[in-house]
Amino acid sequence: MGADILFIVLAAIAVLLVVSTVRIVPQARAYNIERFGRYQRTLQPGLNFIIPVVDRVNTKFDLREQVFSSRPQPVITEDNLVVNIDTVLYYQITEPKAAAYEVANYLQAIDQLTVTTLRNVIGGMDLERTLTSREEINTKLRGVLDEATGKWGIRVNRVEIKAIDPPPTIKEAMEKQMRAERDKRAVVLHAEGERQQRILTAEGARQQAILEAQGDQQARILRADGEAQAVERVFQAVHRNNADPKLLAYKYLETLPALANGEGNTFWVIPGELTSAVQNVTRAFAGEAGAASDGGGEQGGDESAGRSERTDELEEGATPELTSGVYGDRASRSAADEAAQSAAEAVESARRAAEAAAAGGTVSDSGIPEQSGGER
Repeated sequence: MGADILFIVLAAIAVLLVVSTVRIVPQARAYNIERFGRYQRTLQPGLNFIIPVVDRVNTKFDLREQVFSSRPQPVITEDNLVVNIDTVLYYQITEPKAAAYEVANYLQAIDQLTVTTLRNVIGGMDLERTLTSREEINTKLRGVLDEATGKWGIRVNRVEIKAIDPPPTIKEAMEKQMRAERDKRAVVLHAEGERQQRILTAEGARQQAILEAQGDQQARILRADGEAQAVERVFQAVHRNNADPKLLAYKYLETLPALANGEGNTFWVIPGELTSAVQNVTRAFAGEAGAASDGGGEQGGDESAGRSERTDELEEGATPELTSGVYGDRASRSAADEAAQSAAEAVESARRAAEAAAAGGTVSDSGIPEQSGGER
C-alpha cells in the first residue's frame, strides 16, 4: 500500500517536471529566459524546452508592429504661441533582449523622447509654418526616434502628428482671417465675372454693329446696282425709241407738280425752261390734233392760239421777283401753287387734245373734246 502511494507521488512529480520543462511560444512572440537571474536565451515561436526550477521566463514580447498614441503636449512655437500637439507612433520590437535589458520602460522613454524632439522642431517654426509643415515635422521626428531607439531593440516605422490645437484666441483670429480671405476671393471673382460679362457684351455689340454695317452695305450696294440697272434700261429704252424733245418736255411737266407738294417747302424756284417746255408740249399736241382732224383746223388753230396766249400770259405775269425765285413764305407758296396749277392745266389740256385727236374729234376753247358730229 505504501509502495503504491510512493509510486503515484513520483509519477505526479515526473509529470510536473515534464510540464514545467516544455514551453510553447506562439507565433510573433518572444520569451526571454533567465537562469539563476541571468539572461540565458530567447525562446523562438514553437516548442521549446527549459530546465525546471533553474530556468524561468522573465519577459514576453509581441514582435508585431504596434501603435502608441501620446497625450496632447504643450509646445511653444517661434512666435511665442502655445499649441497642443498629439502624436501617433508606430514601432516594432526587433531585439527582445535589448528591449528588456537596455531600457526600463521603452514606451515611457519613447514618449518623452518624442515630446523633447517635437519641442525642438516646433520651436524653430512659427504657427503658420507649423500648421502647413506636418510632413517635415514627421520626417524629423522619425529620424531622431529611430536613431535613439535603435540600441533599445526597437524600430520606429512611422510618426504622425494627429492634431495641432492652437489657443482659442488664435483660432478666432484665424477664422476671421480665413473669412476675410474668402470674402476677398468672392469679391475678386465677382469683379472678374462682371469684367468678363462686360467684355463679352461689348464684343457681342461690336460683332452686331459690324454685321449690321455689312448688311447695310450689301443692301445699299444691291439697291444702287438695281437703280443703276433701271436707269441704264430707261436710258437705253429712250435712245432705242428715239424720243424727241416733245416727249421729254411732257415728262418734265408731269414732274413739276410733285416738286411743290413738299410739306417743308418755304420757297420754290420756277425754272426758266418751264414756258419753253409748255410751248413744246402745246405745239406737239396741237400739231397732232390738226393733222388727225380734217374739219377742225380752224378750231385747232384757235386752241393753239389760246394756249399760246395763256403761255404768253404766264410769261407776262412772271414778275422779276418770281423769276428770281426768292420770296417770303406766303409769297413763295402762292407763286409755287400758281405755277404748279398752270403747269397742271397745260398738261391736262395737252392730254385732252391728244385724246380728241385720237378719237377724230375737235377741241373746244375750254379744252373739252368735241365729236365730229357737233355734239359734245
